[in-house]
Amino acid sequence: MSIAETMEQRARQFQDRYTAVREQIGRVIVGHEEVIHGVLTCLFVGGHCLLEGVPGLGKTLLVRTLAKVLDLEFSRIQFTPDLMPADILGTNMVMETPDGRRFFEFQRGPIFTQICLADEINRATPKTQSAMLETMQEGSVTAAGTRYELKKPFLVMATQNPIEQEGTYPLPEAQLDRFFFKLLVDYSDRQQMATIVERTTRGDDPEPATVMDGEEILRWQRMVREVILAQHVQDYIVRLVLATHPDGQFTFPVANQYVRWGASPRAAQTMALAAKVRALLDGRYNVSFEDVRRVVLPAMRHRIILNFEAQAEGIEPDRVLLELLEKVPEKYDG
Repeated sequence: MSIAETMEQRARQFQDRYTAVREQIGRVIVGHEEVIHGVLTCLFVGGHCLLEGVPGLGKTLLVRTLAKVLDLEFSRIQFTPDLMPADILGTNMVMETPDGRRFFEFQRGPIFTQICLADEINRATPKTQSAMLETMQEGSVTAAGTRYELKKPFLVMATQNPIEQEGTYPLPEAQLDRFFFKLLVDYSDRQQMATIVERTTRGDDPEPATVMDGEEILRWQRMVREVILAQHVQDYIVRLVLATHPDGQFTFPVANQYVRWGASPRAAQTMALAAKVRALLDGRYNVSFEDVRRVVLPAMRHRIILNFEAQAEGIEPDRVLLELLEKVPEKYDG
C-alpha cells in the first residue's frame, strides 16, 4: 500500500470514529450541528472550549453527554462568587497517624479529571478564574511547591451567560486566549424545538453509548498533527492573524478603526490545528484555504479586543473578522 493510500485510509478511519461520537451525541442533543462540531474539534486536538449562550440552550447537557460518550473521568464545577482557588485545585490537609504524628497530605480538587465542566465560569472572581491558567496551559497543578500532572486527555469545557451582568466577572484576556474555540450557542429553530419538547415531556430519555476511550483520543490527536500544512496555506493563516493587529503591515482599515489589541500567536496555532481536522473530515491529508476560512470565527472571536468606538457602535468581533476574511488574499506577492 502506498503512502497516499495509507493516509487516505487513516482519514476514512478518523471520519468513521468521529461520526460514531457525533451520532451518539445526536441521540440527546437536538440541532446545534456547528457547535457539536466545534466541541469535537477541540476534543481531537486537545484544546479547551468556551460555550457562550443564554440559559436553557443545552450547553451543560452537551458537555455531560460528551462525557458519557467518552470513557473519560468527568467532573463539574459550579462557579460562584464565593468559590476559592483551593476549591478547584485542592489543598494540603493536616492528617494524623495512629501514633499521633501529624503530616500534610494534598487533597486533590475537582480539576483532577479528564473532562472538566466549568459551569458559568464568569460568575467566579478573577482570582479564582486565574487558578485555571496553569491547568489549561500546562495540564498540571502546582501546590505548595509540588507539581501534579493531570491525566491526559484533559479538556476544560466552560459555559458562560452573555446577557446577565450582575454578579459576573469578565474572563481575563490571558485566560480567554487559552480557550481553543469560543462557540456561540444560538436558539433552536421551530422543528428542533418541537423535537426537544417531544423528547423531554413524554418520558423519552435516550441514553448515549460509550464509543471511545482516552487512549484512542490521544491516538487521533497525534494523527491530526501529521496532516500536511503547506507553506502557502500556513502563510495565509499568519496573515489573517496579523491583519487583526492595528497599524500593522498586513492590517486593513476595519482593524485600525475598531480593534484595540489583535490576536495572539495562539490564534494561528488554533486555526492550523482546526483546519487539519476539517481536512480529515473531508477525506484529505492536506489543509486547504477553505478549511482555514471555516475556523476563523471560533478561533479568533475571543482573541481580539475591540476599542471603545466599536463598543459604542455595537460592533461585534465576528463582523470585524468577516470583513478581514474578505480582504486578506489567499496569496501574497510581497
